[in-house]
Amino acid sequence: MATYVAKRLLAVIPVLLGLSIIVFLMMTLIPGDPATAILGNYATPENVARLNAQLGLDKPLPQQYLIWLGNLLQGDLGRSFALNRPVLDEVMERFSATLVLAGAALLLCAVLGLIAGIVSAVNQFGWADRIITLFVLIGISTPSFFLGLMLILGFAVNLRWFPPSGMYAIYGGGDLPDLLYHLVLPAFTLAAVATGVIARLTRTAMLEVLRQDFIRTARAKGVSERRVICVHAFKAALVSVIPVIGIQAGFVLGGAVYIETVFQWPGIGAMLVNAISTRDILLVQGGVLVVAASYVLFNLAADVAQSLLDPRLRR
Repeated sequence: MATYVAKRLLAVIPVLLGLSIIVFLMMTLIPGDPATAILGNYATPENVARLNAQLGLDKPLPQQYLIWLGNLLQGDLGRSFALNRPVLDEVMERFSATLVLAGAALLLCAVLGLIAGIVSAVNQFGWADRIITLFVLIGISTPSFFLGLMLILGFAVNLRWFPPSGMYAIYGGGDLPDLLYHLVLPAFTLAAVATGVIARLTRTAMLEVLRQDFIRTARAKGVSERRVICVHAFKAALVSVIPVIGIQAGFVLGGAVYIETVFQWPGIGAMLVNAISTRDILLVQGGVLVVAASYVLFNLAADVAQSLLDPRLRR
């Protein structure tokens, strides 16, 4: 197992290196001069040239990348000019809020998706299967930002059951119940699409497993139907579903960027929107790199978990 994990980690290195190149080039390819955007009304030719020299933007592009990569390997993402603080501190502070939202949404979509897929497969072509399929299609087809706005309108504005925005109450609060109270609407919005995807693939995997010979053998031996479904069939189907959950983890993490804007969640998505508008290059690069690297690591964790359930994959 250790050899398999080591090989997977080595395979991640060129992926992360490619990500660093894409992230670095992302802002440099955008039209406009970052120094001019940062200086605003003070963007005289002398000030622009001086700031370009401070940022290292007057050097050739390959040299800029090597300097940035060298600093990155030392844990230095630079300093945000707009916020006047280290990029790593700002990104980690905002990323912790994003992980809370994305983690809650991932847990919600994994649990609901697996349960819905199992119930749908066991009751194939029944009323439960039809109802679940209907909700799955609605969840997959509805844009997340539109669903978020509708939930705010229905449950926050009209019914006043949940707060419309923020991570904590403005006055008071700040504890775990207050966080969970503010987390309900954005987490459900973020989990809707991923829940539908996981439910559909779980249903397909369960139907395929339920037709296997070992399931018929277990039933012939008198094993209870609950044990056949929840232990034998579910464990075999989970091998096919885990990679999908890993992919949806990345989708949830990336989707948090615009859901945070809808619900004014103080995560990395809101930070990136502000950083892009102010052309804060280092802050944008640091935020996107952390999100992209997390996506890669989530998929690596899913591959390892899949190999634990099915040792044949290690070969």
